[in-house]
Amino acid sequence: MRTCPTRVTALIAGVIGLTSLAVADEAAKPAAGLDMEATLKAAFQAGELMDLHGVYITIHGEPFAEVYFEGQDESWGIDLGVRQHGPDTLHDLRSVTKPIVGMLYGIALDEGLVPPLDAPLIATFPGHDDLAADPARAAMMVRHALSMTMGIAWDESLPYSDPNNSEIRMENAPDRVRFILEQPMVHTPGETWTYNGGAVALVGKLIENGTGMRLDEFARTRMFDPLGITEFEWIRGADGTPSAASGLRLTQRDLAKVGEMVMNLGQHQGQQIVPEAWLQQSFTPAQDLGELRYGLLWFLADYGDPPSWVAGFGNGGQRLTVQREHGLVITVFAGRYNDWEAWRLPVSVIMDHLVPAIRAHREDDNGG
Repeated sequence: MRTCPTRVTALIAGVIGLTSLAVADEAAKPAAGLDMEATLKAAFQAGELMDLHGVYITIHGEPFAEVYFEGQDESWGIDLGVRQHGPDTLHDLRSVTKPIVGMLYGIALDEGLVPPLDAPLIATFPGHDDLAADPARAAMMVRHALSMTMGIAWDESLPYSDPNNSEIRMENAPDRVRFILEQPMVHTPGETWTYNGGAVALVGKLIENGTGMRLDEFARTRMFDPLGITEFEWIRGADGTPSAASGLRLTQRDLAKVGEMVMNLGQHQGQQIVPEAWLQQSFTPAQDLGELRYGLLWFLADYGDPPSWVAGFGNGGQRLTVQREHGLVITVFAGRYNDWEAWRLPVSVIMDHLVPAIRAHREDDNGG
């Protein structure tokens, strides 16, 4: 995972912190937001934002900027051709799926349906007692799956079109749970962070086992219906299991609804959807990654307590960033799949377009 969002969001924080950005309604987006849409369109036409599919940004729950583009797309590797993206277009979230699954675990935990964080991981999967004979492997706990610190060998540095990528090997395995749990131990659980879609697959399986529902159905009843999200897809693997690591497809506005719910500490229209205590625990750093920190399936800013911002990053340039202090939700959809430089696209949207727009809005508020 190559990214450098820390300096970007620090700059945003400095700009937003100087002004209030309340927007009355979508029809009355501020001039700065409309200008941002115009600069995004111009940059796209100039070839500077190739493969950008959409940008939707809200501030204090109101639309600030929204723009969509035509472009080649795919769904979990299946070519969808050239599409005109729009507010009703379902789009792969890829690994932005992960923090949503983390929140679903928190909901299930609050209902007493899944094991607590300090439960031994292998013991939660009956039929794998032989693997617990290894003391190092037996030391894995549920929290290590949620924080990607299981200590197993796992490599997702290869393209997801490569069958040697660990996540693809898992998808092709006859028993994905056993495949994950039997990977060689290379670190002490809890000590080293390794990007690991298999860890999230285990989290998803614990949700299914505990609730007696498929992951997508549990998501629908506990999160999407309360948020008013009626259209979504959840891609399933060859064994019919919804991919907890990367399979969710939402519209951009609906992803922003999820972000707004996070902004409001799990509440939507007075209803507590995700327990506030779970979000606070999820945003507590479990690992320091250098320019980033990592909580429970969320990337975190490397500064602030609580972190200045939280985010999900997805293959191809997908992005959900929530900066609660300043009421900011950023969503970006793009099609640079399997490109290790794809992170530059959402960063460009933020640095070259959002930050100047917010600065201009501040100047307008101050009378120029």
